[in-house]
Amino acid sequence: MGTDVTFTDDKARQHRARLVQSYLKRETIPQMAWPARSPDLNPIENVWDMLGRRILGRSVPTGILHDFQQALLQEWALLPQQAISDTISSMPRLCQACISARGYYTRY
Repeated sequence: MGTDVTFTDDKARQHRARLVQSYLKRETIPQMAWPARSPDLNPIENVWDMLGRRILGRSVPTGILHDFQQALLQEWALLPQQAISDTISSMPRLCQACISARGYYTRY
């Protein structure tokens, strides 16, 4: 990896693992400081939330992995592209709100 890469560490457990930290240090990959109470700045999290809400609206039998997988695939295909585009388009405003709030609570 080149020096133009910055790792956004949101302090998730898997990002804090010694193995990961050792690799980042060894490869001299800079890490972005991430406030402890900041909102999630990854648009895919909002898309996962949309998908999860759609799944909750269905009566998918629990414990049957194949049925759940099929429901996920169907709902994924039905996610409105405009909603995904709107989520991505909102990222500059969300980032600016996060900067203005110094990493703390925003209305987003």
